Amino acid sequence: MPATGPIKHVVIIVKENHGYDNYFGAFPGGAGVTMPPSPNPPPKDPNHRHAAWLTRDTTAPRVQFQQGDIPHYWSYANQFTLCDNYYTDVAGPSTPNHLMLIMADSPLVDNPSRSYRNNPGPPLYDKPSLPAQLDAAGLSWGNYNGYAFEYIKHTAGKKKTWQQFAADAVAGKLPSVSWLYADGTLSEHPADTPAQRAAGAGNVTKGSDWTASQVKALVGAGLWPQVAIFITWDDWGGWWDHLTPPEVEKWTDGTQFRYGGRVGCLVLSPYARKGYISKALNSHVSLIRFCEVNFGLPSLNARTASSDGMKDCFDFAQAPLPPPQ
Repeated sequence: MPATGPIKHVVIIVKENHGYDNYFGAFPGGAGVTMPPSPNPPPKDPNHRHAAWLTRDTTAPRVQFQQGDIPHYWSYANQFTLCDNYYTDVAGPSTPNHLMLIMADSPLVDNPSRSYRNNPGPPLYDKPSLPAQLDAAGLSWGNYNGYAFEYIKHTAGKKKTWQQFAADAVAGKLPSVSWLYADGTLSEHPADTPAQRAAGAGNVTKGSDWTASQVKALVGAGLWPQVAIFITWDDWGGWWDHLTPPEVEKWTDGTQFRYGGRVGCLVLSPYARKGYISKALNSHVSLIRFCEVNFGLPSLNARTASSDGMKDCFDFAQAPLPPPQ
């Protein structure tokens, strides 16, 4: 069924590997701490596997990027809503959290293999997902450059390039829900190899410029009155954050599974609260819950059913805000 409210298109922009304090620790009014500045790009990719997460207080680097490194993100936070109590759903790296962003579930606590991005292999998981819910409701969805969709039976083999996102927006073909991912150089993921460093990977300014260009494409296509844009980071990235995530689920070995590290989440929409910092407890699963409520879909599972769903980030009675400057 189509959305009954003003939001016809939900766009989930997933960037890589930066925690809240690492990006927004010095943002005025947020629950952050100020730390020494990080080089941009950082010299290496910190260990952010599950085992590293468990020792983060003693092993994670305590540095942060400055407003001048990521001016678009700070500008969005000033104009719209920034969440400072938003967590990843798995206390580990990318793949488990990408899966949570699609199906509010993950059979993994760590990435499956070294080639997990470039060669995901045959679909492994036949589980309910938000794309399947949308299909059942006669609504559309799009995977723009996300690798984790290849691990899910229902969504494998349907990936589009990230460049197609802007083209679809201009052509009036933007899906009801879009997941949008940059390539490795512009994803903000710190470089893993000398070749990646030579290509400029990990430069957070260039990564945030890419994100802003995608937002501008939506605005330029005339879709601003109908969108809710969520910009978040897939995992904690190995960086120290001063808040301890609530423990609501354990992994099979008894260690913390959910929640994982705190990350930023920016909410851009004509109906996002202006200059607001959300203190409500939310996570990646909350974005799925927002879509369920907005499009009248059933809950995928107990995680989405119990989620706040980003409610306090919106005021649908307010005069619509202008697009970002």
